[in-house]
Amino acid sequence: MNNTNKTESGQIVAVCTSPQKQTHKINIQEGVVKENHGLMGDAHSSPLTHRQVSLLAQESIDKMKDLGLDVHPGDFAENITTIGIELVTIPLGSRIQVGNETILEVTQIGKECHNPCAIYQQAGDCIMPREGIFARAITGGKVKTGDKIRIL
Repeated sequence: MNNTNKTESGQIVAVCTSPQKQTHKINIQEGVVKENHGLMGDAHSSPLTHRQVSLLAQESIDKMKDLGLDVHPGDFAENITTIGIELVTIPLGSRIQVGNETILEVTQIGKECHNPCAIYQQAGDCIMPREGIFARAITGGKVKTGDKIRIL
């Protein structure tokens, strides 16, 4: 590992799920990622997609707070909110370890929004399409607030 890169590891701030798509997610603090499926109980969890788990940095959420929005982990429909790791700089195909057991493979950086979300409508901007990342679950396991996240 290159020790000059301060963004190679971080911590989980929130673990969020929602039973429906296109809604904000609720911080459940702890969850289980199923291999080749995603976060159990989440509407996006499926073996049929390369976007099984979504991640967004708290630093990105803070950018929206700076615009005056009252936003929190899960409001951007991300499964895992992190701090201290620059997610958007992780190359596609990279593997990241979340907690002690879970390995994710980065499959997409950013996304195209179907319709302007409520956040975009309020602020005229949304960071998830640019700064959110998506991953496939290579191995499953428990993930919880406070767990470490690192690039392998």
